[in-house]
Amino acid sequence: MSKEIYINLPVKDLQKSIAFFTSVGFSFDPKFTSDSATCMIINEGSIYCMLLSETMFAGFTKKPISDATKTTEVINAIKVSTKEEVDDYVNKAIAAGGSTYSDPVDHGWMYQHAFADLDGHQWELFIMDETKMPQN
Repeated sequence: MSKEIYINLPVKDLQKSIAFFTSVGFSFDPKFTSDSATCMIINEGSIYCMLLSETMFAGFTKKPISDATKTTEVINAIKVSTKEEVDDYVNKAIAAGGSTYSDPVDHGWMYQHAFADLDGHQWELFIMDETKMPQN
């Protein structure tokens, strides 16, 4: 059975979010893009992120929308291929107006660094070599 993951995130300004994530290096599926939503491609064929205007997002839940600049409900973690790719994503995010909320961490077998997008949603990029993972 094939499965796809669609993360849904509320954004205050969809056009600014599209520009931000384009600068970071992501692309979008025009079939699922409108004035109130877009589908960001994280991994073609399996992982996507729906960026929804807060008004549209509110239509899917009865709970209040969290302010991601003040609270954290989720950290979106993406495994990439190289340490340079980790740093490249974070550097592009910072250059596009995002921020970092932690220093890079190198465990020897795993390297990670992270950024917050324009709405405060947290994104962690990492590489991992399981063959070097501690046994304990």
